[in-house]
Amino acid sequence: METEEMPEHIAVIMDGNGRWAKEQGLSRSAGHKKGVQKLKKIIEIVNKLEIEHLTVFAFSTENWKRPKKEVDFLMRLFHRTFDNEVLDLHNSDVRIRVLGRRQGLPENIKAKIDEVVDLTNKNQGLNLNIALNYGGRSEIIDAAKSLAAKVKNGTVKLDDIDEEELSNELYTADIPDPELLIRPSGEKRISNFLLWQSAYAEFWFTDTYWPEFDKEELLEAIAEYQRRERRFGGLKEKDSR
Repeated sequence: METEEMPEHIAVIMDGNGRWAKEQGLSRSAGHKKGVQKLKKIIEIVNKLEIEHLTVFAFSTENWKRPKKEVDFLMRLFHRTFDNEVLDLHNSDVRIRVLGRRQGLPENIKAKIDEVVDLTNKNQGLNLNIALNYGGRSEIIDAAKSLAAKVKNGTVKLDDIDEEELSNELYTADIPDPELLIRPSGEKRISNFLLWQSAYAEFWFTDTYWPEFDKEELLEAIAEYQRRERRFGGLKEKDSR
């Protein structure tokens, strides 16, 4: 695998925990626990590959519609995972950021997020971005509101608003757009994840559920990315002759 062709930023929709658990005769909660264990392993691999950014979809703004019992379990799981894993991640030089709306999250989760982000803020290794209470449309709405407020108070001129100005108001303001977006579980959609940022991402889908996603499939996705030509709407020099 050619290291110079490695993507700088990989995004992952961690899907299929519940269906994996059902096929194993287990509870959905067991599936979510297994999903966290898988994330830990993938973080280690991505860090060793010296990929700079990994963004994972942990909980969407739509996931609040799930049964209260499952949502409550997920919130406890997030808190426990932050508690149990943050020191290992910190010692591995991983910088953690959490993307999404804070409004609606339990107070103990918000406090734990602040603690984890503050602890790892100066780390220089992998940038791990956790999309929690995240929705792509909500993100764009929040960015538009922020720009509207700046226009209203005179700090931004209406005619100066362009793609860069809007990007600077997103949760991912100083994070490069993902080049590769991976979705396990057999679904072939991005489900309101990084809508703006994925405009030119390469998509890679697999039928494997997230708890069974492994290093070999990750490397397969990266290899497929390396084989693709990224033209960004233009033409390669040989095609323009």
